[in-house]
Amino acid sequence: MKALDVVQLEVIRNALVAAAEEMGVTIWRTSRSSVVRDLLDYSTCVFDAEGKSVAQATCIPVHLNSMSSCLDDILRDHIPLSEWREGDLIITNDPYSGGQHLNDILTFKPAFVDGRLVGIAGVLVHHLDVGGGAPGSYYAGATEIYQEGFRIPPMRLDDAGRRNKEVIQLLLRNTREPANVGGDFASQLAALDIGVKGLHRITRRYGADRLAEACRGIRRQSEMAMRAMIRDIPDGTYSFEDFTDDDGIERDKAIKISVKLTVRGDTVEVDFSGSSPQVQGPVNCTRNMSGSGVFCGILMSIGSEIPANAGCYEPVRIVAPDGLCVTARSPAPVANRMAIGHRVVNAVMGAFAKAIPGRVPAAYYGVSYAYATNLFHADGRRQVYFDLTCGGWGGHPDGDGANGFSCGLHNIANAPVEMLESTYPVTFEAYTLVPDSGGAGEQRGGCGLIRAFRIDAPAGTLSCNFDRFKTQPYGLAGGAPGAASFAELQHADGSVERLPSKVAGKAIAKGDVFRLVTSGGGGYGEPAKRAEAAIREDIENGYVSRQEASAHYGVKAG
Repeated sequence: MKALDVVQLEVIRNALVAAAEEMGVTIWRTSRSSVVRDLLDYSTCVFDAEGKSVAQATCIPVHLNSMSSCLDDILRDHIPLSEWREGDLIITNDPYSGGQHLNDILTFKPAFVDGRLVGIAGVLVHHLDVGGGAPGSYYAGATEIYQEGFRIPPMRLDDAGRRNKEVIQLLLRNTREPANVGGDFASQLAALDIGVKGLHRITRRYGADRLAEACRGIRRQSEMAMRAMIRDIPDGTYSFEDFTDDDGIERDKAIKISVKLTVRGDTVEVDFSGSSPQVQGPVNCTRNMSGSGVFCGILMSIGSEIPANAGCYEPVRIVAPDGLCVTARSPAPVANRMAIGHRVVNAVMGAFAKAIPGRVPAAYYGVSYAYATNLFHADGRRQVYFDLTCGGWGGHPDGDGANGFSCGLHNIANAPVEMLESTYPVTFEAYTLVPDSGGAGEQRGGCGLIRAFRIDAPAGTLSCNFDRFKTQPYGLAGGAPGAASFAELQHADGSVERLPSKVAGKAIAKGDVFRLVTSGGGGYGEPAKRAEAAIREDIENGYVSRQEASAHYGVKAG
């Protein structure tokens, strides 16, 4: 067989990426709930015949960076690759078997051609509700995973083409939203079939041997590119700490995420040994989840142009004893694992900012603002309205941070308020940027968002899983931190109640207005160096008030 040349390698790489994107488009076009259809909270990936990721759609980094480790766990501890058969479909949502939290259901389907395994299609979807103690399965009061919902160990949903429908029945019996979850799950399974067809098509065209050779080459290229990027960083050890506000149980106890980054030649070691122990509340991360944050932080700091696949992970070693907040042991709760997961990214990027000053931006908002309402209608029906929103990006050496835009680890889309109002008994009163929330600097941090809606249902409950109420997104190179977040309820009688960052099932009534104000990004560089024209433009655009401009930028505010 003629040796694989670089042109054919690139053609096959893009064919594999196209197969992953086709799976993603399938979910987008056929899913049912707003969390999947509008927020795009799902990811698709193609794995080679060794179970290593080789191509992914433009989806959510926290999913994509951990799907490989989840599949590794399944192959090592549950269902070896030698036992996979044509027509199998493997499913799990268990955080302690490679997953992240129970809403994220992972599915893997092998592709066989002429009896030979040629690849695996993988799809992860965040499902609206999988039971547990709160609507949306984000129970801020959980102290063990058993309170968080329906748990699926790694198992065959399809066994050589025969579907175990009882598993689906169990899932739908344990959700508050069976129609939405059932529709999204059917969409997920349909996408797997599209991925398998894509692998069949590529194999028929190039042959199984050529595809296997290309997959090895794709991984090797990304590994070599990552090693080259690391070699450009001065050898040494660089430390950084950031903090999550609390776990929702012990509200006055901050949680430390400590990173010690050691660069040696073309390798990086990321040591979390100085981080806080695992906590009672549901903000803990499993090892796979934290690893996902590490890879995201590294790629955002030095490797944004490198094709992301299993090869990128080879030069990176993660050190962390079990039982930390980043390596929680079962049965610790993990529903709001993003509270610490984002902070892993922030801390890794902060360490890189010391290693390569002038190349890494200040901290972005650093939290998935996840909230859910259980809304009760007068006729007895109820609906779970779950949503996520974002904040401001950090300023960077070449420009200001983006305003109110999804960033990094979760990469969610915007759920249009018009769609939400047409689906749920809510009316939005505000959705706008927050003036003065971006950290001051030569390059200003991006502004956060105000998102406020009125409850039009007779009654309901509210659950919140937020952060950055106390610990602000850090600035760099003399830049100021971004503003902190807050949330409040304005009751129908006019009284206003400030809420903590984590709320478990608070009663709400018709006419109540929930208002969330998200954090801005940190500033980059000394505020005194900001161009006067940029300051005036900030004032004109409403990003910065005249008072704050005067306070932070002095006479330049004019």
